Order: sequence, then structure tokens, then C-alpha cells
Amino acid sequence: MPEFGKALLFDIDGTLADTDALHLEAFNQVFAPHGHVFDRARASKELMGFSNSSISERFLPGQSPERQAATMAQKEETFRKLASGQLKPLSGLMALLDRADRAGVPTVAVTNAPRLNAELILSALGIMGRFKAVIIGDELPHGKPHPMPYLEGLRAAGAAPDRSLAFEDSRSGVQSASAAGIATIGIRTSLAHDDLVAAGAVSTAGDFDDEELLRLVAKTMGW
Repeated sequence: MPEFGKALLFDIDGTLADTDALHLEAFNQVFAPHGHVFDRARASKELMGFSNSSISERFLPGQSPERQAATMAQKEETFRKLASGQLKPLSGLMALLDRADRAGVPTVAVTNAPRLNAELILSALGIMGRFKAVIIGDELPHGKPHPMPYLEGLRAAGAAPDRSLAFEDSRSGVQSASAAGIATIGIRTSLAHDDLVAAGAVSTAGDFDDEELLRLVAKTMGW
């Protein structure tokens, strides 16, 4: 039996970069004509971290599946235009990825975002080649909050859940990683500490320079 190793698994939106404000603007531009306007609090509760299929089913129930998909595609295109030239990595991220590289620990990106968005963000941050795999929830039978995306991430890395760590900023993401058996650190770009812990996070941090986060990473990875 092969021994399963370690891995660091990262959500993309709101975790690698703080993109929530850009998504909120894109949602409001596209969804306002359909009678839906979101503030930051409502968006973090009802939009951020959810798959596009679940969002369109909830907020565009009167549309055909084709129209729902077209509306969501318009939202994502709007986001990509807004995000162009606006993205920078969360503080401490690059140093953590460098440390994982030196230790030979694979990193995996796990997201409910469409692949075009994921690739745009990873390319803009200059880290497309840093991840062993990019797992897209909408390309699987189940996206977050189902554990399947994170289970796929572990499989891609050849990693064991109890030897790995996940980083997430949304309730659905924390629930997904936790349900896969991975200790999850909540990143407070959109949600408060209590909200992330209630979803299952073992601790929270404002960014990747946080001392408690770095201690937990070092302990779990054996650095």
C-alpha cells in the first residue's frame, strides 16, 4: 500500500487574492435587471463560494437552463473585465508557496469558479505553474459544499486528509474541505472569525503572514 503524503489545498477567490468586491460588482451589474441587488453581507452569505449552477437555480428560477447558463456566463465575463490588472496575492501567500516548494509539499487549487476565472486569477498572480492540479467544482458531479472537490484535490496530490491543510474564505468552502477530513484555516477576507469557525474552520487568519496560521502549517507539515 502506498503511503499518502502531505498537501496544502487552496481555494482561489477570496483566498489567494481578495476578489470579493469585484465579484459583487459583477453580480450587481448583471443581476440588477433580474431584480436582485446584493450588499457585501448578503453576497457573502448567498453567493460567495457557491457554484454557478446553484446560484442560477436559486436566483433565476424562471429561466431555462440555457438562459441561466448564459446569464452566469455574462456575470463571469463582467468579472474578468473588472479584474483585469486589479489582482494581487494575499500577503504572505508567495512566501508560503515558496516554503512548500522547498519542502516538496504539493499544492492544489480547489474552486467552484469556472475554469476561465481560475486560470485568469492564477495567471494574473503569476502562480499558474505552482499548483499540481486545479480542481473545478462545476466540472465534477458535486461542487462545494460537497466534499468531492477536496477529495479530488487530495487524490491529485496523493495526499492524506489528516496530513494536509486547506485554506478557505467561504462557508461552503470550509464545509467542503472539513467534510473531506481536512483541517481548514478560514481566511477572513469576507467572513468574520465566528462565521468561519461555525462552518468548521479550526482557526482563522487575515492573511498568510498570520503567526497562528504559520505555526499550524509548520506543525502539520513537520517544518
